[in-house]
Amino acid sequence: MSTRVSGPEGPIIESRDELVTYLEQGSKPKSDWRIGTEHEKFGFTLKDHLPVPYEGEHGIHALFQALHDRFGWESQVEQGNIIAMNCKDCPKGGTVSLEPGGQLELSGAPLETVHETYEELRQHLFEVGEVGTELGLGFLGIGFSPKWTLQQAPVMPKERYRIMARYMPKRGQRGLDMMFRTATVQVNMDFGDEADMVAKMRASLALQPVATALFANSPFIEGKPNGFQSYRAEIWRDTDPDRTGLLPFAFEDGMGFERYVDYALNVPMYFVYRDGRYVDVAGASFRDFLAGKLAALPGARPTLEDWADHLTTLFPDVRLKRFLEMRGADAGSLAQLWALPALWAGLLYDEQALDGALALIDDWTMAEMQTLRAAVPRLGLKTPFRGGTLRDVGREMIGLALGGLQRRARLDQSGEDERKALAPLVETVEEGRSPADRLLAAYHGPWHGDIDKVFDTQAF
Repeated sequence: MSTRVSGPEGPIIESRDELVTYLEQGSKPKSDWRIGTEHEKFGFTLKDHLPVPYEGEHGIHALFQALHDRFGWESQVEQGNIIAMNCKDCPKGGTVSLEPGGQLELSGAPLETVHETYEELRQHLFEVGEVGTELGLGFLGIGFSPKWTLQQAPVMPKERYRIMARYMPKRGQRGLDMMFRTATVQVNMDFGDEADMVAKMRASLALQPVATALFANSPFIEGKPNGFQSYRAEIWRDTDPDRTGLLPFAFEDGMGFERYVDYALNVPMYFVYRDGRYVDVAGASFRDFLAGKLAALPGARPTLEDWADHLTTLFPDVRLKRFLEMRGADAGSLAQLWALPALWAGLLYDEQALDGALALIDDWTMAEMQTLRAAVPRLGLKTPFRGGTLRDVGREMIGLALGGLQRRARLDQSGEDERKALAPLVETVEEGRSPADRLLAAYHGPWHGDIDKVFDTQAF
């Protein structure tokens, strides 16, 4: 979720066509395609494995202040609270921000190669690890909080999250769990034009459940196994159906920027940012806003910044902004965080691999895709599919990505290409064991049912 610290700028939107143009302007020549990695992680106290509050000598605010003092990150402030940090010394950008329950998120810079994403991830984890250790804090990459109850989750001082928390229980049963107890890794991918966007969106929407299975890493709740491979993905199935899901219209004739705009116009809004504050307009549509018919802001009409804000509050499995956002994976280890951008860069940034992905899903029906999405959170790679299992599809998907990365031929200083980042996924399909399977084996084996061992053994 993005962080806003400025007011609306620019002229008032006069027509729907401007919204379409806004998305269309994300089109880039292939030479300018980049890879942006975002990941979340749970902070915890090293002493007793409790969640980290915002305030206090050992809280999130203190962590942010230490990042500012030690590494030169610039603070973003909302109502007197530091809510995000910008890397002023990073030539390509980058932001550290807060999710609703204190999950710490790195929104990485748009980078040219998968190798660069590793260096960015490694440097970030070094920095938060160094200052965190001094504050008695550790960080865990996992898809769902393994120990804490919803009531134990801290609440971050961001007004947009307060608005969301009030609205979420009205639409679905698990929205608060999503906000306060899940963590993900995402990758942002560029497109060349409308046709390229549609091809990439269709391939990635259909294959998102496979990615969920490969990265499944949330098998615990409140100290015990929960019966799922990706409990995070299960929670998303019962979170605000107006703004989540598979987007069946993306597979219909006529899909394009206009069709996505029409979808977004009808998704209920959460807020409008005006005069340094978030105004609760939850339930109204952006279509109402275009017509100046918001009850909370009579006569007010939107700018493109308002439109950009609204797009960040849509949560489909693949989200379109001025790039495509892959949203199916649980947070995990550094190796897992690195594997996700490699997987999607290999599939989507090589024409032959993308054609192969489209051929793979060409005859999949919407019913089959919806069934996969429903079954994968519990069954993962063992999900039945067309006489086999999703593990078989995962093997094909990884094979396509390996070929794409080989043809990309982006070499690091040792002369290796980006395929080495996919090693954890190759191991997963060869063994048929997800990260969740490995956690469960440890829990039932050497941990002897002690969930605290997940913090001792799996933290960054």
